[in-house]
Amino acid sequence: MVAEKPSKKLFSVTLRVWRQAGPAAAGKFVEYPAANVNPDMSFLELIDVVNDGLTVKGDEPIAFAHDCREGICGTCSCTINGKPHGPGHGIATCQLYMRSFQEGDVITVEPFRAKAFPIQRDLVTDRAAFDKIQQAGGFISVRTGAAPDANAIPVPKEDADLAMDAASCIGCGACVAACKNASAMLFVAAKVSQFGLLPQGQPERDRRVLAMVQTMDEAGFGNCTNQYECSAVCPKNITHDFIARLNRDYVAALFRTRFQPVSNAGGGGG
Repeated sequence: MVAEKPSKKLFSVTLRVWRQAGPAAAGKFVEYPAANVNPDMSFLELIDVVNDGLTVKGDEPIAFAHDCREGICGTCSCTINGKPHGPGHGIATCQLYMRSFQEGDVITVEPFRAKAFPIQRDLVTDRAAFDKIQQAGGFISVRTGAAPDANAIPVPKEDADLAMDAASCIGCGACVAACKNASAMLFVAAKVSQFGLLPQGQPERDRRVLAMVQTMDEAGFGNCTNQYECSAVCPKNITHDFIARLNRDYVAALFRTRFQPVSNAGGGGG
């Protein structure tokens, strides 16, 4: 006779959620009890359950952004108990499971706080500033329609590995939310390094770093003070070493362009 597996122990928590009707509206925290929580339930599934209850009662459901729920799009970004993406390491909000919490916990959920990420509603922020930075230089002119022979352009394995690490950035904004200055340096460093490490990214190398840093400054992000909160909360574990690489590329690009005024020096890091 096969022994029955013990059932999951359900528990109860309280969600303390930031509610804000619109960009110009005043916001406040509102508490919602959640009972019969399955420890294997994801955090976003819990919000779904709470929203179902609110809808049945005729109340406005909690607005939150989400898409893939697989930790690859960065859309689900929010701050949980004071930490972007919540407890855990190397995971996005959608990969957070309720087994990380205990019976009776009060879980505070709020949007990413940064001047460059204005709140749209509840937990939803506008991160179009990241799109503008990417559009400023996050591309290459090399035709990518047909893959070249693998041996045509040799790339050192170390550079290839670093480029892949940088390319894993999902643009979620956790680095900005964790930084006391709301700096976007880790994001920009990853996007610059992704191309700067490879031969295909060399034609635009100088223009890319100057344009992306300038756009970052114009968007209102703060300066980097090298305290590494950014890398500590990155769901893809992107290292702050890329910031040092960005600073070197930025200074070298300024030198090669004979120090033409392209951006204020503050955005270049520090």
